[in-house]
Amino acid sequence: MAGRFVISKDEQGGFRFALVANNGQTLAVGEGYPTKMACVNGIETVRRNAPEAEIDDRTQAEG
Repeated sequence: MAGRFVISKDEQGGFRFALVANNGQTLAVGEGYPTKMACVNGIETVRRNAPEAEIDDRTQAEG
């Protein structure tokens, strides 16, 4: 079974999502959204784009 997305309210009354692994570890946290529907749309965007996402490592020294 894959992880799950958990939706919660933040301190400002907005909504956030977290991607949580089966072992309970938080893997990613979304930005704050003004409505629950916007938060759900954010989750759907991650679902669509994550399988194709590249790693952009900006910690490498440029030389």
